[in-house]
Amino acid sequence: MRNRTLQFLRTAIGNRVANFREGQWESIERLLARKRMLVVQSTGWGKSMVYFLATKIMRQQGAGPTVIISPLLSLMRNQREAAKRIGLNAQTMNSTNRDDWEQITNDLHSNRIDLMLISPEHLENKEFKENVFPIIANRIGVFVIDEAHCISDWGHDFRPDYRRIARVLKAMPANTPILATTATANNRVVQDIISQLGADIEVVRGSLVRSSLKLQNINMPSPAARMAWLAQIIPDLAGSGIIYTLTQRDSERLTKWLVDNEINAKAYHAGIENPEFGFSVREDLEQQLLNNDLKVLVATIALGMGFDKPDLGFVIHFQRPSSVVHYYQQVGRAGRAIDEAYGILLCGEEDDNIADFFIREAFPPQQHISALLSALNDSDEGMSIYSLLSKLNLSKSKIEKTIKFLTVESPSPIVYLNKKWHATPAASDFSINADYVNGIKKIRKEEQKQMQEYMEQQDCLMAFLINALDDPQSKNCGKCRNCNPGLLLPEQYDADLANRAAIFLRRSYQPIPPCKQWPHRTTMSTYGFSGKIKADLRASEGQALSLWRDAGWGQLVVDGKYNSKHFSDELVDACVEMISKWNPTPAPKWVTCIPSTNHPEHVPNFAERLANAINLPFIPCVEKIAKNKQQKFMENSSKQALNLDGVFRINLEQKEYSPCLLIDDIVNSRWTFTVVSALLRQTGAEAVYPLALSLNSPRMD
Repeated sequence: MRNRTLQFLRTAIGNRVANFREGQWESIERLLARKRMLVVQSTGWGKSMVYFLATKIMRQQGAGPTVIISPLLSLMRNQREAAKRIGLNAQTMNSTNRDDWEQITNDLHSNRIDLMLISPEHLENKEFKENVFPIIANRIGVFVIDEAHCISDWGHDFRPDYRRIARVLKAMPANTPILATTATANNRVVQDIISQLGADIEVVRGSLVRSSLKLQNINMPSPAARMAWLAQIIPDLAGSGIIYTLTQRDSERLTKWLVDNEINAKAYHAGIENPEFGFSVREDLEQQLLNNDLKVLVATIALGMGFDKPDLGFVIHFQRPSSVVHYYQQVGRAGRAIDEAYGILLCGEEDDNIADFFIREAFPPQQHISALLSALNDSDEGMSIYSLLSKLNLSKSKIEKTIKFLTVESPSPIVYLNKKWHATPAASDFSINADYVNGIKKIRKEEQKQMQEYMEQQDCLMAFLINALDDPQSKNCGKCRNCNPGLLLPEQYDADLANRAAIFLRRSYQPIPPCKQWPHRTTMSTYGFSGKIKADLRASEGQALSLWRDAGWGQLVVDGKYNSKHFSDELVDACVEMISKWNPTPAPKWVTCIPSTNHPEHVPNFAERLANAINLPFIPCVEKIAKNKQQKFMENSSKQALNLDGVFRINLEQKEYSPCLLIDDIVNSRWTFTVVSALLRQTGAEAVYPLALSLNSPRMD
C-alpha cells in the first residue's frame, strides 16, 4: 500500500525519485484506518497531498467522495488542478458556476466525483442541504477541513460560517475519517478546534521552521521611502513575488507606482471580484504569476491561504500585518521549492491605525443587533435587506455582517423564509456575549503587540515566529538578518526617488463618480427626487485631492479641519495643480461651495481663495435652510439622501448658467454633492464638477 501511494505522489509532483516528507505517510495511514486528525504543519509541507493520496486509495477501495471545506475560491482552483495530476475528478459548487450545479449533483448521484470542494458558507445553501448533502452524507470517504484555524473563535482568520461544520459532523456516521489541516494554529487554537471536532481527534504537529526563508525587518515609517526602496530593490530580486498591502487602495496605488517605474506589476484584491469584471480576473492574475509573466502581484489578504507557487522568490509586506500567524501564513508563500527566498517586512506609520480599524469592525455591536431584531420583531411578514435599509440607519455591509453573525448562533434568532428575514422565538432575549467579544478583541490587541515586538526583534526572526505558534522545535535559522547580517538586502533608498514618490502620492487624485440612481425605494418628498437621476440633473465626474489621513495631502486636510481650523494655502496650490491636470470640459466658469452649520466659514474661505487662485468668480449661492444631522452619522444611501431632503436651496434666479466647480472638504457618501448638484442643474447650471479636499473611503480589504 505504501509503495502504491508513493507512486501516486511521484506522479502528482512530477518527480520519479520523490519521497514522503516526515509524517506524510503516517497521516495517510491514519485516514485509511478511519481516524480523526488535526495536522499542523508548515506551509509547503504537503498537507493537501495527504488528503489527495488518501482519497485516491480509498476511492479504489470503493469509498465515496472526499468533501473538502475550503475558505477561498483561489484555494479551490489550486486544489482542483493539483487533484487532476493524480487522476482525481474534483468539482466545486460556488457562486461562479451556478449553471453547473445540476450536472455536478447528477455526477455525485452517479459516483463520478472523487473530491467535492465547497466553502463553509455553502453548507447553509438550501439546494446543497436538500439535494446534495443527503446523497453523500453516509458515504463520505474523507471529510476535510482545510485551513482549520478558521473554525476557531481565536483563530486569526475566524469565519462565522465555519461554526456550521460541527453541526454537519453530527449528521455523518461516527466512523467517517476527518482531517483538519492548518499551518497557523497555536496551542489556544488547537484546543478550540479539538473542542469543536471532538476529543478523540489526534493532533499531529511538525516543525514550522522554513529553512529556505531569509527574513528581514526594515523600519521605514514614510510610505514614500518604502515606495522608493521597492522601486530600487525589486528589479534586482531573483524570480517573481508578492507584495502584501493592508488595503485595496494601497494595492492599486503601489501598483501604479511600480508600473511607472517600469516594473511589471498588477494589483490583486477582493474589489476585482466586482461582477462588472467577472471572477476570472483573479484567476487570470494568479496564472500570470504562476507562469512568471509578472514580476510582482501587489495583493491584499485576498491572495493568501492556499496559493501555491513553489518557486516564489520573495514576499514583501508594505505594511505590518496584525498578527504573527497572519505574517507567517503570508510570508510562507515564498521559497517552498527553492533553496533561498526573501521574506521582507516593512513597517509604516499607518500600520496600527489600520489594525485598530479591523479590530473595531470584527463583530457587530449590540446596538446593531438590537436594532435589527427589533425591526424584524415588528414585522409580521418579514423583511428583505432593502426593507431593513430603509428602516435602519445601518449600511448594507453592516446589516449583512449582523445577519451573518446571527445566523450561525444556535439557536439562531433569525431565519430566512420566502426571500425575507424573520425573527424566531430566540430573538426575544438574545444578546451578544460581551465577555466573549471583549476577550477576542483583547487577544487581537495582544497579537498586534506581538507583531510590534517582532518588528523590533534582535534575536532570530524565524525562531520568534515559530515560538509564537507554540512550535517546541525552535532553533536559530542562520539565514535571517539577525542571524547572518551578511545575507540582508540593502536598507538604503535613493533620496531623489523618495522625493519623486512623495510627489506621486500628492498627485494620487481620487475620482468622484456621479451617482446615477436615487436610493432604492426612496423618494425625497421636498425635492421630488426618486428613481433614476436624469442626465440634466446629474453631476459630472469630480475629483478629490487626497484620501483622508493618507500620505500626500490627506494628513494636511485633517490638520486643517480639526487642528488649525483653516485649510492651508498649500492645499489651495495643490488643488490648482489638480485642476490643471484634470482639465474638466466644458471648463468651469465660476466657483461655489457647500456650506456647513458647524463650521460656516471653513469651506467658503477655502473655496474663495481657490477661486481667486484660478481667476474665477466665487458665488456662494448654496444656502443651508434646515438643520440636519451630520452626514457621517448616516449609514446607508437611503438615510443619507433623506437626511438632505429640503436642507439646501440655491439663491440664484432660474436661467442658464455656465459650468461651475462645487467645493466641499470631505466626501463620504457623495449624496451631498449629488443633491446640491441636482439643485444647481435644476436652476440652470450647464454642468457641476464636485471638488473635495479628501475622500473618506477606507477600502480595508
